[in-house]
Amino acid sequence: MAKTSESHLVLENFIGGKFLSCGSHIDSYDPSTGKVYCKVPDSGKEEVDAAVAAAKEAFPEWSARSPEQRAQILYKLAELIEAKLDEFVKAESKDQGKTVTLARTVDIPRAAYNFRFFASSVLHHLTECSQLDHMGCLNYTVRCPVGVAGLISPWNLPLYLLTWKIAPAIAAGNTVVAKPSEMTSVTAWMMCKLMEQAGVPPGVVNIVFGTGPKAGDALVGHPDVPLVSFTGSTATAQRITERCAPYCKKLSLELGGKNPAIVFADADLDQCIETTVRSSFSNQVRSFVALAKSEGGTIHCGEGVDELDLPEENKAGYFMPATVISGVSDSSRVMQDEIFGPVTCVSPFDTEDEAVSRGNGVRYGLSATVWSRDVGRVHRVARRLQAGLVWTNCWMVRDLNLPFGGMKNSGVGREGGKDSYHFFTEVKSITIKH
Repeated sequence: MAKTSESHLVLENFIGGKFLSCGSHIDSYDPSTGKVYCKVPDSGKEEVDAAVAAAKEAFPEWSARSPEQRAQILYKLAELIEAKLDEFVKAESKDQGKTVTLARTVDIPRAAYNFRFFASSVLHHLTECSQLDHMGCLNYTVRCPVGVAGLISPWNLPLYLLTWKIAPAIAAGNTVVAKPSEMTSVTAWMMCKLMEQAGVPPGVVNIVFGTGPKAGDALVGHPDVPLVSFTGSTATAQRITERCAPYCKKLSLELGGKNPAIVFADADLDQCIETTVRSSFSNQVRSFVALAKSEGGTIHCGEGVDELDLPEENKAGYFMPATVISGVSDSSRVMQDEIFGPVTCVSPFDTEDEAVSRGNGVRYGLSATVWSRDVGRVHRVARRLQAGLVWTNCWMVRDLNLPFGGMKNSGVGREGGKDSYHFFTEVKSITIKH
């Protein structure tokens, strides 16, 4: 573990099974103190080219292995992450800013589970067969790995979403070049240290650290990367789509959301309020609060109303009180744009049609929640809402077999058990004359 003279953690790229230093670095901050925590490689085309070359070289041997052989290695990776749970939890909390409790109960266990789930699920996908007796032929399909997968993951769920991409990609026989967010790269680097011990051959998993405009752009525009999975902003996805278009690459884009929580008068308020508060304020911006105030909105609590009482060492950190706003119009940016912070807007409605219309009145369509005791209503509203996921009388109930992804500006494609397998493979139709 290399350190600078100032005792900052210095990360290295992981290419072809080796850690390679980079000539320049980006400062990554500890959000609880506002101080530099580590130095992240500022990779560019040269590093990405090397990683893609390593992945391309490793692809024939890795894709030729049986699903069972690949699965054993994914199981081992899951075990190794779980064995170092405490180390990963502390690093994720310090690097990303989420609580130790959340990292311990959600992020790191889920990262391990991603490897375990996709190791198992890849063994159970069936292909199709058709008898074409009138033509004296038999047709069947096979699914083949695509090649080198370019994977870009965000800052909000660093290891969780990185492994959600890596696991199905390599389980299906692809090799990968991944770029985590430059703001939250530490746990990805820690995972690289487990690759050899797990039996991952050199070049199967390569991690290149850096920014989107440099490392990310070089990766998505590389001619030898036929498939790109990206989680992040809609604006970045538009740029990725443009870069990939000349090559007709396969794309999976899981983008932003402005997710309505529709609470009807007959909802179980005890359960609804507790869950909605959790969904509104978990996993965390001031300018939006100022904008709401300037537009005549009412700040009920939080930013500008309540003072944060922070210990001295945390006063320069990135803290903000949970903020509730009302009285802003649906056309306001506060109601239309995704706010990465503990801010929620409350707005009353009168009818079911109005609730649906306003819930659909944003350019996003990732998820929504509906709260009502009326069974017919929850079915009707869930069908009408333009969102890839709708939870009724609950929130964030997830099963990896289920499709995950959004509509409209919230993305293209779905990932999940069967959906990830289909995305990370190409279907081939074979017809035999008998």
